[in-house]
Amino acid sequence: MTIAQIFHDLLFDYTLRTVALGAATLGLVSGVLGAFAVLRKQSLLGDALSHAALPGVVLAFLLTGSKEPLTLILGAAVAGWIGTLWMMVIIRYSRVKQDAALGLVLSVFFGLGLVLLTFAQKLPDASQAGLDRFLFGQAATLLQRDVETMAVLGAVALGVVVLLWKEFKLLSFDPGFAATLGYPVRRLDILLTSLIVIAIVVGLQTVGVVLMSAMLVAPAAAARQWTERLSVMVILSGVFGALAGLAGAVTSSLMARLPTGPTIVLYISAVVLFSLLLAPERGILARARRQARQRWQFSVEALAVHLLHHEGRPEEALESELSHLEAELRWEREFARRVVREAIASGIVTRSGDRLTLTPLGREMARQVMMR
Repeated sequence: MTIAQIFHDLLFDYTLRTVALGAATLGLVSGVLGAFAVLRKQSLLGDALSHAALPGVVLAFLLTGSKEPLTLILGAAVAGWIGTLWMMVIIRYSRVKQDAALGLVLSVFFGLGLVLLTFAQKLPDASQAGLDRFLFGQAATLLQRDVETMAVLGAVALGVVVLLWKEFKLLSFDPGFAATLGYPVRRLDILLTSLIVIAIVVGLQTVGVVLMSAMLVAPAAAARQWTERLSVMVILSGVFGALAGLAGAVTSSLMARLPTGPTIVLYISAVVLFSLLLAPERGILARARRQARQRWQFSVEALAVHLLHHEGRPEEALESELSHLEAELRWEREFARRVVREAIASGIVTRSGDRLTLTPLGREMARQVMMR
């Protein structure tokens, strides 16, 4: 299939257009809100709240008998919000730390959800069919009304982020300072967590309970590698999430029996891997290059100090030969040669036969190093 055909299907094929819009909406909303969760070191929060939403979905069905998306989403939101409050109460009024509280919420609510799901599946009629899609997601079942619901909820969440940008920024980086300025930190914390709950319930039908945490954490983790500014990180996180959702939807449409949710997660995982390796400042390769440059810089400085120490001492004229560098600085022969070449290329020393002489620049460097 050509690129032109793919674009044609995105515009005119109902199923692909619906799934792609839903996945992109999910990626955008979860990416933006996940950035705050990552910065606040609450990466496990998405996992706990997505699992906590499952019993809400099943209870909403059992109480209403309806599988309307809005009904199930409201049930998921209520359950996720209750899980959030329970977690905060545990952290505040007990000695249980945050990670343990998240684990408790995750396991208890998910276990309750599985029990209720098993009970619902044993009902005599078939109206409960399809509830299990909230475990692993089933994007192919998305309808236009589902996407509209996701878009409205996502727009509300993003609108709140824009309106309270300064407050959420302070809450993410320095909640103590925010409290001294008079901001209601606890209420802001609950509100931001509630927005994350909205992002989770938006994505349950697309990627499911099990994979939803990846949609919150992965885009933000990738974006964090590229910038030090919150605004840029939030935008990048949303873009990465939206592009991964779109690419996953298109790829799953091109291959038979390829699930959309896991495909989206694989795409965003590839973005994270690429960012971890190749980001210009924080990437692994960039860090390795900086460490290598620092090692050579340190070695050149050590050579300059060594030569300055032996300047004007003719009785030790051979001290600058490679063999004596090996002996005094404990360098291997090949490493010493590379340091000398680096120092000559940098204009730190000059070479005449076996003798190394500091240049004025090298002499000044050595003096500055010795004064540190």
